[in-house]
Amino acid sequence: MTVMRHRVWTLPADVDTDQLAPGHTMKSGIEVTARHCLAALRPDFATGVRPGDVIVAGPGFGIGSSREQAASVLVHLGVAAVIAPSFGGLYLRNAFNVGLLPLACADAPRLRDGERIAFDAAAGTVTAEDGSVLRCEPIPGFLLDMVAAGGLFEQLKRRLAQERTHG
Repeated sequence: MTVMRHRVWTLPADVDTDQLAPGHTMKSGIEVTARHCLAALRPDFATGVRPGDVIVAGPGFGIGSSREQAASVLVHLGVAAVIAPSFGGLYLRNAFNVGLLPLACADAPRLRDGERIAFDAAAGTVTAEDGSVLRCEPIPGFLLDMVAAGGLFEQLKRRLAQERTHG
């Protein structure tokens, strides 16, 4: 079994939705929003993030408004997961709905910027580069299925297509 190693981008506590998807970009589409994602905190993020990278933040990730684009922009940029001690409630729901994996992990701030980690969302573990294992809240299978499908809308489209085919 191959274990995927994900590069860590660290962020502070209380990253709000306006930092992820700035309000001034909302009428311009996801491509423009992506270019401005986290610009105030990590000017290198939008141009440096690669598919499979993960964000590791302090508590309160995604606080603020209910804008779905704050989660969608990370999916657009290829972020595999966001690992933080806690999430804004609306952000958490939006993340699953758009196919972004949020992992609640009390010890997330122990992880270092640029470190390579592995995680098992079903088991609720993150393995750091030094081999230490951090415990997270396991993600139920139905939510993992939603993320794997690309979010709620994509999951429903697939389900409807299967019903039509097997009908």
